Amino acid sequence: MSVTEGEVFLNPPCRQRIVVRTPAARTGGVSNLMDLYVGPGGFAADYHRHPVSEERFTLVRGRLRVSVDGSDVVLAEPGAHVAVPPDTVHRFFSATDDEETFAVVEFVNRAERFENLLLRQLFGLAEDGKADEHGVPGLLQRSVTMLEFADVLRFTSTPWAYQRLLYGAVAPVAKALGYRGCDPGYLARASGETAALEELPPEVTQHLTAV
Repeated sequence: MSVTEGEVFLNPPCRQRIVVRTPAARTGGVSNLMDLYVGPGGFAADYHRHPVSEERFTLVRGRLRVSVDGSDVVLAEPGAHVAVPPDTVHRFFSATDDEETFAVVEFVNRAERFENLLLRQLFGLAEDGKADEHGVPGLLQRSVTMLEFADVLRFTSTPWAYQRLLYGAVAPVAKALGYRGCDPGYLARASGETAALEELPPEVTQHLTAV
């Protein structure tokens, strides 16, 4: 089931709330826009890369630190933005201790698969308490999910060649125990919450292509 405009997704361990602004279904799967709200101390789940996709962050309010290929970029003014090229290691963090940060994230290339992975699978697992304090699923679930979506996202805490060997060994056991990389239950489950989209200032919209 495709995500819809205004649908809300939560990731409690990462202190994230995402409101879908432009779903991939509206762009033929090419790109999407997501309103990312990060609470103080919030973060993305581990360092990672998107093999063939670009991810762009544009700040609306608050402060967001984006680590890109080992260098930090701090977005501190409305309209400040950074683009993460394909296959580049990155991660974002809240850069404020006393307010929520709001940034618009644009994901370009394989956006619908990214929605299914991030919003349906990873956020669903985190909301159900099936992820650790960093928002990362346990090894059995991770083995089938990361192999299923290796074209969209790869964690980088260990080399991918090692992960692929490990997951390849563990995945048959996980599948025998009922774990699914692309769980139909999560794909079919609506978030159950919708929100009105905030109006974006022109200094933000000028950097967006999928509005």
